[in-house]
Parts: sequence; structure tokens; C-alpha cells
Amino acid sequence: MKATVLVPAAGMGRRMGTSVNKQYLDLAGRPVLAHTLDLFQQHPAIDSIYPILPADEIAFGHTEIVARYGIDKVRRIVAGGAERQDSVRNGLTALQEDGALAADDIVLIHDGARPLLDAELIPQIIAAAHQSGACIVAIPAKDTIKQVQNRQILSTPDRSSLWQAQTPQAFRFELILSANKNAEQTGFRGTDDASLVEHLGEPVTLLEGNSRNLKITTPEDLLIAEALLSSKEARR
Repeated sequence: MKATVLVPAAGMGRRMGTSVNKQYLDLAGRPVLAHTLDLFQQHPAIDSIYPILPADEIAFGHTEIVARYGIDKVRRIVAGGAERQDSVRNGLTALQEDGALAADDIVLIHDGARPLLDAELIPQIIAAAHQSGACIVAIPAKDTIKQVQNRQILSTPDRSSLWQAQTPQAFRFELILSANKNAEQTGFRGTDDASLVEHLGEPVTLLEGNSRNLKITTPEDLLIAEALLSSKEARR
């Protein structure tokens, strides 16, 4: 069984408030994306990596990320689409074109701006996806969640049943390919990759992660990631 990871990193990161896309911001001396790719570069369970970047940044990604930091598991960099769902579809198409995976091999999809994933979760989610077809990493909601419309509270869902989805999300190749094709044909736009599988009517299992696996979206997230990375290095 092979495991390949798609790393969508084609977003503009407007909430970061910088002229540099968030995946290239400095985090402890390396770009955020270099940290993320290196997680999978170093893990023996991962066979290949397909970063997904804006089309006009592919050459930069090759030179300044892949080559500079020795990420030799990268088979090719894929051009992103208009939205994340389109970018992931482009990545799956690239896997098809390359003949990279059999139907039951595993595709992991991991945000390029999540550089602090616990590496121990990688083989766990691969095994879970192989067994059930689809699995995501998530954490229990810690805060009370309000359903709101026009700044008016409609309801307060039971927090015990709410989880915050993270990545990686892992799938059998045939299943996530079918889910993406179905979404394209029906015009369904999901909020994450698992929602496309749910829309197909297939079950998705859950693996509990941790809050360190944050997605760098704002300047505050970058500061937190710096602190977490420093504490991790200090414990070594």
C-alpha cells in the first residue's frame, strides 16, 4: 500500500495582512511550507508529495522550497485552481496522470499552512483510512458554539458532539476521486475534503489530534507557531 500526500498551498492568505503569501513567511528560519513538506519528507510511511501552488509560483516553489530544502519526495508541483476544492481536484488529476496510486492506495490531504502536525498521527490516519475508506484528524470543540444569523443567536448546539476538523484528511484514492467528481457534477462546494465524501453518502471516521496542529492564518498564529516550535526544539 502506497501513501501520497497532496499539500494545497495556493491560497493568498489575506488575513495575514502581508504582501508575502503565508506559506512563504519565515518560521524559525525556514518558510512555513518548507516545515510542512519536511514533515512528510522525513516520514517513512509517505512515498511521494505533491505540493499545490499558484501557477505563477511553481518555478519559485521548485527553486526556493523543494530544491533548497532537499524535499526529494516531491514528484511534481501542481498548479492550483480558483478555490481549494479545485486545487485538490487538480492534485488528484495529477496523481491519475502519473499513475501514482492504485484504487486502494491512500491519499492524504494536508494544509500547507499546518507545519506543526504530530508525525505520530501520520501512520495512524493512513491505517484508519485504509480500513474505513476515509478518516480525518480533529479535536473536540473547547468553546461554546453559537449558531448565528444577522448577529442574532439562533441556537447553542451541544458542544459534546462538536469537533473542529483539521488536516491531514486521508482517503482511499478511488473514494476521494469519486467524491471530487461527484461534487463537480452536482455543483457541490464543500468546506473540507471530508465533506465531499459525506456528500457522496460514504462514512468518514475521526482520529483525535491536538491543538498544536494549528493552521497559520493570522499574525498571531505565526507567533504561536514560533513558540511551539521553540518549545519542541528545547525538549530534544
